[in-house]
Amino acid sequence: MDRQTAQQRLDQLRREIERHNWLYHVKDSPEISDAQYDALMQELLSLEREFPDLVTPDSPSQRVGGEVLEGFTAVVHPSPMLSLDNAFSAGDLRAFHQRMQRLLGVDPAYVVEMKIDGLAVAVDYEDGIFVRGSTRGDGYRGEDITANMRTIKSLPLRLKEPVSIRVRGEAFMPKKAFADLNRIREEQGQALFANPRNAAAGSLRQLDPKIAASRHLDLFVYALEGAEAHGDTHWQALNRLEELGFKVNPVRRRFQDIEAVIEYVETWRVKRSELPYATDGMVIKVDDLALQARAGNTVKSPRWAIAWKFPAQQEKSRILDITLNVGRTGAITPTAELEPVQLAGTTVSRASLHNEDYIRDKDIRIGDLVLVQKAGDIIPEIVESLKDHRDGREVIWQPPTHCPACGSKSVRVAGEAVRRCPNPSCPAQIRERVIHYASRGAMDIEGLGPAVVDALFKAGLINNVGDLYSVKAEDIAALERMGKKSAANLVAAIEKSKAQPLERLLFGLGIRFVGAKAARLLAENFGSIDALMAASHEQLTAVPEIGDTIAASVVSELADPDMQHLIRRLQEAGVNTVQEQPRSGGPLAGKTFVLTGTLEGLTRAEAQKLIQEAGGTVTGSVSSRTDYVVAGDKPGSKLAKAQALGIPVLDKDKLLKILSS
Repeated sequence: MDRQTAQQRLDQLRREIERHNWLYHVKDSPEISDAQYDALMQELLSLEREFPDLVTPDSPSQRVGGEVLEGFTAVVHPSPMLSLDNAFSAGDLRAFHQRMQRLLGVDPAYVVEMKIDGLAVAVDYEDGIFVRGSTRGDGYRGEDITANMRTIKSLPLRLKEPVSIRVRGEAFMPKKAFADLNRIREEQGQALFANPRNAAAGSLRQLDPKIAASRHLDLFVYALEGAEAHGDTHWQALNRLEELGFKVNPVRRRFQDIEAVIEYVETWRVKRSELPYATDGMVIKVDDLALQARAGNTVKSPRWAIAWKFPAQQEKSRILDITLNVGRTGAITPTAELEPVQLAGTTVSRASLHNEDYIRDKDIRIGDLVLVQKAGDIIPEIVESLKDHRDGREVIWQPPTHCPACGSKSVRVAGEAVRRCPNPSCPAQIRERVIHYASRGAMDIEGLGPAVVDALFKAGLINNVGDLYSVKAEDIAALERMGKKSAANLVAAIEKSKAQPLERLLFGLGIRFVGAKAARLLAENFGSIDALMAASHEQLTAVPEIGDTIAASVVSELADPDMQHLIRRLQEAGVNTVQEQPRSGGPLAGKTFVLTGTLEGLTRAEAQKLIQEAGGTVTGSVSSRTDYVVAGDKPGSKLAKAQALGIPVLDKDKLLKILSS
């Protein structure tokens, strides 16, 4: 394909993909299947790899997350992003309305919107192209999170009209994404996020945009700065935002009197649990923009708006028992079995107790009457034991001395909060490992969820990950709730997983402390599973960002005979265990580079590709093992570190000279 034809096809693909993104993530009405969408994306990525100079900032390919950031720069907001005053009762809302009457001399109309429990952001467009995303910060200065905002698929990278505007919105994590993230973190022994708001904020402040991309964030916009240019009312501004392609929350109403507002917000006390996202209240705004301007702001808040906060929903229940669950890393997690109670729209009968320290610190006992709530309206948690209700029959829980699944003696390593089963052959661990291996972030075997894994184990079709590749479609079809078509699709998905890159396999194997990022670093630096199995602790820690803890875990687990046997089985089944590597020869063979700053006329991706094609390696951080740092404009802290360590620094011209030698 020639350059002109490629440009035309790329333009067509970008428009088509963004349209399907808008239909799926904004309008919730997809027109094509996931497979058809993936085919369009693969064609786009293939063409952009062939013609890298044709990549544009608004391309859908830029959503996946680019280079690791060196830090966040400050953004000064043109107009302050103020917080809202709160109302907690109907009386508070009536008092707010009376203030508006006195201040404005009229009875204003109001717009009521859902208050999303996320992170307030501002988004800038120039000629219809997304150019910047920033946090609210202190209201006057925020942080530039453009790279992370770009990964949110409901955020349009190109508007439907070439306008230059700034909008405000709330970035949030949907309930399902929040629950999935906390489940994975608990399996890995990491601290859990307290609520979706913390999770969204933490995701958007990651220096690695790929982490933000993996967390499935979403965005509602709720304000258009300079909205008077687009109409006379806030209601018109919201409609205008929809016309431009933004996702605006459909739960919004316009009212002429405050009593109708009060009646409406009260209806959402219980209904809010039906929403797929967390919300902690509703926002009431004066609709007329001229009246908003007349009302003005205090130092902290606009006078013309107020947030009505939902009361926290808590219920009493009794702990019937404390049971144990064994995760894929052997972590033994206690769970409270509760008398069923209705909470935030669902029946709650279980709540994680995390670890023995949590139980001891809260003095939780079997038989206790406890106060239960949902963290972020999603995760059931025990707020406290109601000790005044004890009658002496309560039982103090004792940490397990043995694994409940295999009977092995449990261990608690110094410095860790969790108790573990040390037996890698524990059937509970093996089940969880298979589920993890098949998960989207690992080998991505579509259709192989927990229920299907349980059915395969129960039927004796698998005993570990290696058995997946010998399961036959006719055996799967015989399982309950599985037919010929489902079985054929699952076998095809398992077969497809063989081609996944090494980094996904390493993550899927579930080596403790090896997350997706560490797996990628190990795959890139060692190139094959065999080389990694032969690596020493010292060779592993020589890789930037791989510390002693990860190295010790990799050496220990890959030396285990059962793990080695599993890897050989996977290789024999045809599973890819080699990472695509740059050629071994070339002028930069054996040299390690770090890129920082902006290189004129050369993107980071292009520079990295040139270095790798010449045999070099590109890493994300500067260390004593770095051979060269390539610095462009605004290089940041990496340049200072290189100079402190005495590492040679190259500009673009010197790099190109070395490449041509």
